[in-house]
Amino acid sequence: MPRYKLTMEYDGTPFSGWQRQADRPSVQQALEEAIHAMSGEAVTTQAAGRTDAGVHALGQVAHFDLSKEWDPFRIREALNYHLRPDPVAIIAAEAVGDDFEARFSATARHYEYRILNRRAPAVIERDHVWHVPMELDADTMDHAASLILGTHDFTTFRSSECQANSPLRTLDKFSVRRELDHIVISASARSFLHHQVRSMVGSLKLVGEGKWSPSDFRAALDARDRRRCGAMAPSAGLYLTRVDY
Repeated sequence: MPRYKLTMEYDGTPFSGWQRQADRPSVQQALEEAIHAMSGEAVTTQAAGRTDAGVHALGQVAHFDLSKEWDPFRIREALNYHLRPDPVAIIAAEAVGDDFEARFSATARHYEYRILNRRAPAVIERDHVWHVPMELDADTMDHAASLILGTHDFTTFRSSECQANSPLRTLDKFSVRRELDHIVISASARSFLHHQVRSMVGSLKLVGEGKWSPSDFRAALDARDRRRCGAMAPSAGLYLTRVDY
């Protein structure tokens, strides 16, 4: 059966997340219904990452199989037509071999977390940033972030409901920069634990406020104890920006 790879962008605000739910709207459901409307086939799609409720994507990747060959250009155009008015767009569609797996073939996942750091609340970016009114020290946050690069047991920054077999992960990039009123946090790894990025960001906020030192942040990681994690950052500021293969 021909297999197709999609690169997708979506606003996660109205969705319960990527994964199909019995009683709530999901990105997966919207996409699969669009594929059915296009082809008449009921398919199950697989994504590179199961983003949580309210999390956005600029470069999510998914794959699916059809019983006959379609021109990728037609797939992209037809799916974008049938996805309306849902805030989901197919950026690219391409034919791939049957050994391609959106999830298991990925070699790296890249996330970005955006904090609006000003007194005035978010208006244009509401539901797309974490509004933090107190001033944050981005340089100190960046220093703290650098202390947990590499391979570690990330139990502290792991959801209690995480189903991964091991808490060991290799964090290839974790950096913080200021862009005018925004604090932008970038994180890259082959894979992440459930809620890992949002948990790390929530603790980094404590560093930015001066409530934790960078060494406190590293000590929280070393404790391998979820109770040492700061309050988890909200989903609104998180974006899956790219997946590498």
